[in-house]
Amino acid sequence: MFRSRKGIVRAVITAFLCLSFVVVPTTTVSAVAETTFRNPLIANGADPWLQFYNGNYYLATTTWNQQLVMRKAPTIAGLSTAAAVNIWADTAADRCCSHWAPEFHRLNGPNGMRWYYMYSSGRTGTLDYQHLTVLESAGDDPMGPYSLKGSPMPSTWNIDGSYLQHNGQLYLLWSEWAGADQSLLIAQMSNPWTITGSKVVISRPTYSWETQGGRTEEAPVVLQRNGRTFITFSASSCNTQYYKLGMLTLTGSNPLSALSWTKSANPVFQSANGVYGPGHNGFFTSPDGTQNWIVYHGNATASQGCGSTRSTRTQSFGWNSDSTPNFGAPVSTTTNVNVPSGERGPITTAVRGAAFQLVNRNSGQCAGVTGGSGSDGADVAQFACGGASTEWVLDSTADGYFRLVNRSSNKSLDAVNCGTADGTDVRQFSWMDNTCQQWQVTATTDGWFRLGNRNSGKTLDVANCSTASGADVRLWTWLNNNCQQWRLQPVGTNAIVNANSGKVVDVLNCSTANGADVRQQPWLNTACQKWTFTHTDNGYYQVRPAHATGSCLAVSSGSTADGGNIDQGACSGNNSHWRFEPRPDGSVRMVARHSGKVLDVNSCGLADNTDIAQWSWLDNNCQRFRFMPV
Repeated sequence: MFRSRKGIVRAVITAFLCLSFVVVPTTTVSAVAETTFRNPLIANGADPWLQFYNGNYYLATTTWNQQLVMRKAPTIAGLSTAAAVNIWADTAADRCCSHWAPEFHRLNGPNGMRWYYMYSSGRTGTLDYQHLTVLESAGDDPMGPYSLKGSPMPSTWNIDGSYLQHNGQLYLLWSEWAGADQSLLIAQMSNPWTITGSKVVISRPTYSWETQGGRTEEAPVVLQRNGRTFITFSASSCNTQYYKLGMLTLTGSNPLSALSWTKSANPVFQSANGVYGPGHNGFFTSPDGTQNWIVYHGNATASQGCGSTRSTRTQSFGWNSDSTPNFGAPVSTTTNVNVPSGERGPITTAVRGAAFQLVNRNSGQCAGVTGGSGSDGADVAQFACGGASTEWVLDSTADGYFRLVNRSSNKSLDAVNCGTADGTDVRQFSWMDNTCQQWQVTATTDGWFRLGNRNSGKTLDVANCSTASGADVRLWTWLNNNCQQWRLQPVGTNAIVNANSGKVVDVLNCSTANGADVRQQPWLNTACQKWTFTHTDNGYYQVRPAHATGSCLAVSSGSTADGGNIDQGACSGNNSHWRFEPRPDGSVRMVARHSGKVLDVNSCGLADNTDIAQWSWLDNNCQRFRFMPV
C-alpha cells in the first residue's frame, strides 16, 4: 500500500480514485476439476486476504475506492473468474475513500460467531487520515450483509489491522508511525472493534533489509501452530522491489510487552523467480486441513511499485525442524502449482447462501432427497414441498454454472456415474469438483427454468411426466415440456443486497403504510430489511417485508416507465409480482411482471437512502441483487 502520510505517488492514487464504481462481472471461462493452477490469481490484487470456509474460498483485495469486494469460488483457480462482489460501500467523509488492506476473521463477538471485516479507510484526495474501520456480518456468511461497527482509533493514522487471539484474549495488531519509523503496535480489545488499555510498540524497523526506500514495518499477520505464535510483517517500502516479509516470534508470555517478541535476523520471504516485492500476506489452510498456504501480492518487474500491477499469488509452505515456518521462495508464473489438498473432494459441508425449492411446472412438487437421507448416492425424486430435504443452496461455481447443495444433507445434486444417456438417474453426493455436479440455469418463460447438466447437457426431468409423489428425477434430452421446467422458490427470510453498493433493500423508516418509499440502507437488522417470497402463479412472487406482511414490494401506481418508483404497496396488482433470474455471477435480477423492467438502484448510487426504482435492463451491478438468509 501507499504508506506515507505525505502523498507518495500521487499520480497513481489519482488514477485509482477516478475508477468507476460499477464493476462489470468477469468474463466466463472454464474453472473446474483443475489439479494445478498458475499464479497470479488476480491481476490487480494488492493486499490479498483469503480463507476457505464451508466449501468455498473467499478472497478480498484492495479496491482503492469507496467499495469493498469479495470473490467466492469452490476452487482456487475459480477465484480468477469469480465476480468481484461489492459487499460494502461508504460515502461518509471521514472514511469514504482509499479502502486498503482488507481482512475478514470469524470471531465470537457479542452477537455470537460473526465475520469481522477490517480495512484501512480515509478521506478523499489525501492519505493523511487513514485509519481502521470494522464491519460485522449479519450471520455466519463471509458475503454479509455487513453493518458498520466502528473504528478502533478514529483520530490517529493507523493501517493494516489484524487480530491476534491468545489465551482467550483478543488483541489488535496494526502499523503506525512511531517517530521516523513506521512500526508494529498491539493493544488489547474488549470486542472486535474496540481497543482498551495502552497501545504498545512491539517492533520497529532496525535491520537494513527493513529500511530500503523507507523505514517500514506494516501488514502484521498472525500464524499459530502447535502452541507457538508468529507474526509475519512486510518490511521496506512497497514502492521498491525490496518489499519482503520479516517475522516475529512470541517467546515471552505477555503479547503486550515488546520483550516478549523476538525478531528473525533475516527476511523470511523475498523476491525470487521473477516475482518482485512479495508481501502483505495472509494465511489459510487447505480444505482438508492438512496444508498451510500463504497468499501475498507481488510484481512482475523490479520497476513496479505500489500500484495496480501488484497481483494476488498463493502457494503452500512447510515447517522447519525447529517448528518455525519455511515459506520457501515465491513460485514463478510458469510453475504449475498443485491445488490445495482436499479441494477436489469429497466435501460435505453447509455451503453458505440463499436456498430455493425446485418446483416442477407439471406436478407442482419439489425435487428432494428420498427419505431425507444424508448418504452419498441417495436418490432424488419429487415430493410435496416442505422441509430441508427439498431445499437447495444455489451456489455459483464462478464460471457460469451452479452447484445445488441440499440443506438437509449438505450434499450436491449429481448425475449418477457421470452418465450422459437419457434416463441417467440423479442423486445426491459429496462434492467432487466435477462437471457432473454442475448445472446451468436457463430461463424459459414466465419465471420458469430448465436445469442443464454441465457434463451431459441433458435436462433435469421428472420421469414420464408423473405427478405422483416419489416419481424419479432424472436427466433427459430437452423436449421443451413442463416436466422439464422448474421454478425457484426462495426459502425463508432473506435480505436483498445490491451487488454494487452492498446495501440492502429497506422500507423507509420501517413505515407500515402503503406508499412508503423503498430505498437502500446498510444492514441494520430491522424487520423492514427482511423479506419473504409468496408464490402467485407461474414463476412470479410477491415480496413481503417482515414488518408489514400484508404489503408488498411494488412499482408505484403500476408505472411502466424507466424510473418508476418502488414502494411498499398493496399486493393486489401485478405491479407487485416479480420473477427472479439467476445471473452467471451468482446474483439475480428481479423483473417486474407488468413492465418487464428490473429493480435498479438510482444512478448506481452508493449512499444510504439512495432511491430504488425500475429501469430497463442495462446488465450492470446496480441492477443485480443477492438474496442473503437472515
